[in-house]
Amino acid sequence: MSNWIDLCQDADTGIESVRAHFTGHAYDPHWHDSYLVGVTEQGVQQFHCRRARHLSTPGEVFLLEPGELHDGHAPTADGFTYSTLYLDPNWLEAELRALFEQAPSDGLPSFAATLSRDAGLSGATYRAFQALHGEHLRIVRQTALDDLLACLTQHLHWRKRLNPDPRLPLTAQVARDYLHAHLHQDIGLNDLAQACGVDRFRLTRAFKAAFGLAPHAYLIQLRVARARQRLARGETPAEVAAALGFADQSHLGRWFRRAYQLTPADYRRRCSKLPD
Repeated sequence: MSNWIDLCQDADTGIESVRAHFTGHAYDPHWHDSYLVGVTEQGVQQFHCRRARHLSTPGEVFLLEPGELHDGHAPTADGFTYSTLYLDPNWLEAELRALFEQAPSDGLPSFAATLSRDAGLSGATYRAFQALHGEHLRIVRQTALDDLLACLTQHLHWRKRLNPDPRLPLTAQVARDYLHAHLHQDIGLNDLAQACGVDRFRLTRAFKAAFGLAPHAYLIQLRVARARQRLARGETPAEVAAALGFADQSHLGRWFRRAYQLTPADYRRRCSKLPD
């Protein structure tokens, strides 16, 4: 079976639902701005996340937070199929605060583990996916999401918003913030090192140790993640490439395909339902 991706977006919540199948190499290391909650339907889904290798098998739920670097690979010949929901962080936090009456004001929802064999969560995830992806009645979609949220509460904790984060080197955090503030510019490694007050070799070592990517690779993934957001709003690939500092539309396209196995134009068409 060849690789394929089926994607749509819920108009009410902005949640993307994606069902896909891959054989061999699926996608390069990347991250999302959303919380990912998905179920492996068939085969074995191998990926690296949180500095560990994971193997997700049928019925198992995978849980990723915004910004968590991960890749994808099929270690067996029959590949793997999964269904996943991309939950907007603002939507998820607002919904969870309605469930957690004692949620700390300075906390963020965080997944306790990357994989779960909780059958209740697996069923709720798949039912919510079917309701959204199948564009069922609004009341059906909302009920399915409420059931999913209720199951997720058993797999969540609230982590403190930390800025700066004492778990990471300050140099790496300053560099990350600089990249986010100047992501559309042609940033040089010397510029970044100067902003951090260290030499570029020390900067690169600290950054890779903290985030798993060199600064230039992080910047590309940051731009690709932002491109996904803008394309979903209906901006054209050419507009997005120019706004985010890509050399041209084809440059954006190469990196976008490596991360998501879709062209920018195809993603825009599926998500925004606008013509190319």
